Amino acid sequence: MKKPTRREFLGKTIVGAIGAGAALSGIDALSLFGQRPARPQMAGTQQITADRRAFTAGRYAVLLDGAVAGWVQSVEGGHAAADVASGAASLQRKHIAGVKYEDITVSCGAGMSKPFYEWIKASMDRQNARKSGSIVYLDNDSNVQSTLEFANGLITEVSFPALDASSKDEARMTIKISPETTRMVEKSGARLPGAPAQRAAAQKQKQWLPANFRLKIAGLDCTRVNKIEAITIKQKVVENPVGEMRAAQKEPAKLEIPNLVISMPEQNAAALAAWHKESVVNGRTANNRKDGQLEYLMPDGRESLFTLAFHNLGIFKLTPDKMEAGSENIRRVKAELYCEEIHFSYGDSAWA
Repeated sequence: MKKPTRREFLGKTIVGAIGAGAALSGIDALSLFGQRPARPQMAGTQQITADRRAFTAGRYAVLLDGAVAGWVQSVEGGHAAADVASGAASLQRKHIAGVKYEDITVSCGAGMSKPFYEWIKASMDRQNARKSGSIVYLDNDSNVQSTLEFANGLITEVSFPALDASSKDEARMTIKISPETTRMVEKSGARLPGAPAQRAAAQKQKQWLPANFRLKIAGLDCTRVNKIEAITIKQKVVENPVGEMRAAQKEPAKLEIPNLVISMPEQNAAALAAWHKESVVNGRTANNRKDGQLEYLMPDGRESLFTLAFHNLGIFKLTPDKMEAGSENIRRVKAELYCEEIHFSYGDSAWA
């Protein structure tokens, strides 16, 4: 008997393995090699590769009072949750005590609508405007898939990004909304009417960069400031339960103003050092408060997207960065300033 060659042995082995696998999966092995037409599929069976698009993340739009306020990069929270109460007996009986609604956190940038920025401005000016609206999820074909509706929302946090003259990332602000109630509505197939062009909004978003900013403080040269830490304004909210309603009403309380933290080269910080000595070391703070403003600029440096106005700034800490012997980095100092008031404004280039 003639011994098979290596080529013949491998060919028979591969065909046999494919045939065994095809038998387990219900496929005719010979049809794979064109020697026999494939058997038709049994009636009632489902194709393995159905023509269906996977459920993937699409786009998110914000609506305020029925009007589209713009596109956001991310959305989190807004769902209903309940407290669980239990009795004092040895066999504890548990029940739902009350319903609460999570805060809604959205990340966005330039390119939102004018009413959206007006809402932020009113909240930081302690006007505490309530808004009802929705977060709409759309698929890649711009069809509405689901809607998270919220009622009587208060802005409880506005966070502006950290600034760095060497950064090349896109800048985004984070807005936290505290609603009194929310509900999820499933809607499929409908189009979102009145939505601004996503391409135009995305272009405005790309124009806001953490490297483009201008800081001014009265009596100080801030042209050498290269870093500013993130600025987060928080609005405290207290709940006001009403007997006939399951969800508690929410009322604004204290507005928390953060510190302004800046970094600059030590050789340009003589005025900061003198201000620190006069205020902290000598204790003369009454007449040493200053006003200032921070502008978030367009890439050309001419127009302002957003502006934060600081009132009654006072320095309370001035520390040099950690340095190591032999380091070639520029020696810098970090100044921490308290602030009593911050006001927000926006330019025409910020909204779509």
